[in-house]
Amino acid sequence: MPQIFPRESNALPHLSVGALLAGSVVLIFLVWYYFSPEYTDVGYAPEQPVAYSHRVHVDQLGLDCRYCHSFVEVADVSNIPATETCMNCHEVVKPQSLALMPVRASWSDGSSIPWVKVHQLPDYAQFSHAVHVNNGVGCETCHGRVDQMDVVRLTEPLSMGWCLECHREPEKYLRPNEEITTMGYMHSGGFLEENLSRIRQEGIRPPTNCSACHY
Repeated sequence: MPQIFPRESNALPHLSVGALLAGSVVLIFLVWYYFSPEYTDVGYAPEQPVAYSHRVHVDQLGLDCRYCHSFVEVADVSNIPATETCMNCHEVVKPQSLALMPVRASWSDGSSIPWVKVHQLPDYAQFSHAVHVNNGVGCETCHGRVDQMDVVRLTEPLSMGWCLECHREPEKYLRPNEEITTMGYMHSGGFLEENLSRIRQEGIRPPTNCSACHY
């Protein structure tokens, strides 16, 4: 009986299995790489109930981050300012502005303004603002140039790998504590040596073990 398929066709099952394995590896890589927070989360900029512009308040008016986010130096969580903080100014500044109606309503009835959270960590991860800012990590390192944002957006992935980059080489990222809220801060020449000296003197040892950040 004559052979229907050429001898070369015997290699097809092996090629099919090889292609399937190679395709699976490529698919896993693409999911691992492009489904990371850098691609899925960075750029997230939700609409807020009040059109608060950090560019106006921080850059033009010169407000310090800690005027509104007053807990960052003493607590794990950075607080959203209470309505009272807004009204310290806006009882006098633009008191009839339509854009500030939700703020005036909150002040009047004691309800909370439903701000939408931009920077979110998983429930299984812990992060302390106080620990970081008191050891020389600037606001813009994690939050970007908020002084240039009319709408706050996520500028860094906040992924484990991104955090570990700083924990492994903190000397590249630290700044003097008095410059924590400075936007557009520029390191001076020789800052690496200065930071390494500070790390030794103050015993700054960012942990890289799992239990440091995960419950």
